[in-house]
Amino acid sequence: MAPSIVAIHLCTKSRLPLRSVPEAHAVLQTGLEGDRHARRDSHRQVLLVAQEVLESLGLAAGDIREQLTVRGLDVDALTPGDRLRAGTAHFEVAGPCDPCERMNEIRPGLREVLVGRRGRFVRVVGEGTVSVGDELIVEPRH
Repeated sequence: MAPSIVAIHLCTKSRLPLRSVPEAHAVLQTGLEGDRHARRDSHRQVLLVAQEVLESLGLAAGDIREQLTVRGLDVDALTPGDRLRAGTAHFEVAGPCDPCERMNEIRPGLREVLVGRRGRFVRVVGEGTVSVGDELIVEPRH
């Protein structure tokens, strides 16, 4: 099964529930457009999480902010520097997930279960539109 985006979740305001959107713009300066927690620095990082991993932990896709949820992706196989494409946007794997303290506001202990192999941060390196249902393509290294 090819990796595909099954959910996009953005945070509206601090401490409010996430909302699932069918489409989001990936922007160099803010990551996913509409994410009000995005830092205003270049190459904002977005958390990429495999749905299978969340299901194995008993978590719903909406339990994490600033997130692209993907089905059919071996997150463990991604290494820093890998390039990904989804829709018309391009990303680069930054490294293992090390969630910020805000994640503990959503669900107690979420930081602990997501650290390390369970998620990867990706930087937006090419702006575009990402939609639920888009195939996530891992581009070969040259």
